[in-house]
Amino acid sequence: MIERILPASVACVAVRGDDPDAWLYPEETAALGPAVDSRLREFTTARHCARLALRRLGAPETPILRGDKREPLWPDGVVGSITHCTGYRAAVVARPAEFSAIGIDAEPHDSLPRGVAGKVLDEAERAWLAAAPTGIHWDRLMFCAKESVYKAWFPMTGRWLGFEDATLTVEPNAGTFRADLRIVSRGLAAFCGRFLVADGLVLTAIVVPA
Repeated sequence: MIERILPASVACVAVRGDDPDAWLYPEETAALGPAVDSRLREFTTARHCARLALRRLGAPETPILRGDKREPLWPDGVVGSITHCTGYRAAVVARPAEFSAIGIDAEPHDSLPRGVAGKVLDEAERAWLAAAPTGIHWDRLMFCAKESVYKAWFPMTGRWLGFEDATLTVEPNAGTFRADLRIVSRGLAAFCGRFLVADGLVLTAIVVPA
């Protein structure tokens, strides 16, 4: 489903649940470190999706290791993003000649756990949430959108960005959102993205044009 909110030139691969044929390079297994079985299956399927996406893009299917902040390290000439949550794994990649960065995230379509919204949403966002249209768990969607913001931001800047450093404006009818940043780096002051709620999932995506 993630392809529905991304440009056609972005290569996408997603699966529901785990792919029994998925596998890891030894380097990827070492990068993950000790993990419970469910976490290992989730990580393995997500990395498998990433390699299939690289194949669709015509890029080499290399091991996808992790950086200091656990971000995926893509081969030269590729930008991308990976997400996984209960029952869903996805990876997207593109060429930097078209896009400077991509950030995607997936979450179960359910309310955030008690107390989390107060930690990740600011006063203006909570005020909007109180009057938001019914039928969608907007608190979860806003959390998901902020995860996409960070995933697009960090590869471009190498800097941390907290939940409190982005204020969201959501357009429910358009299926879009804007994140205004309190930290400006490399001229980045805001991101615009799209969202989709379907089949029990919340999906968000940001693409930054080159």
